[in-house]
Amino acid sequence: MTAVRIRPAAVTDVPVLASIAAAAYLPYMLRIGRAPAPLTADYAAAVRRGQVWLATSGDQGASTAEALGLIVLVPQPGYLLLENVAVTPSAQGRGVGTALLDFAAAQARELGLPEIRLYTNAAMTENLAYYPRQGYQETGRREEDGFNRVYFTRHLV
Repeated sequence: MTAVRIRPAAVTDVPVLASIAAAAYLPYMLRIGRAPAPLTADYAAAVRRGQVWLATSGDQGASTAEALGLIVLVPQPGYLLLENVAVTPSAQGRGVGTALLDFAAAQARELGLPEIRLYTNAAMTENLAYYPRQGYQETGRREEDGFNRVYFTRHLV
C-alpha cells in the first residue's frame, strides 16, 4: 500500500491533472467508442472552483512527490457528487483509489452531506465491480450525453 497525501490542486497542477486523466482514461476509448468525459474536462475551471484534489506520494516538496491520482468533488443539495476519480496506471492496485474515496467520504461528512453519488461508463467494467466493494450501491443506468452511464450512491453513517 502506498502512502498517499491528498491536497487541493493548484492552477499550476492542471497539466499534471490532464496527464493523470489521459493515462487513466485513454485505455477506455476503444470500449466506449469516443473520448471519456474526463479527457475533455476543464480542469483549470474546476481547480479555480476548489473542486479538485491531487493525490501524491513522496515528500511534501513538489519536486520529489509523484502524482498518483486526482478526485473532483462537487457539493450538491443533499449529496456530494464525485464527478471524477482517476489513478495513474502505475499506482493502481496500491490503495490510492481507496484513499481518494475515503477522502470523498470525509469531505461529505465535513459538509454535513449524507451521501456520495457518482457515475461511470458501463464499458468500464472494472469500475462496476470496484465501487460495490467500496460501499457504493448501483442506483440506475441510462444514456446521457451519448454515454451509457451507471449511477452509484454511498450512504454515509
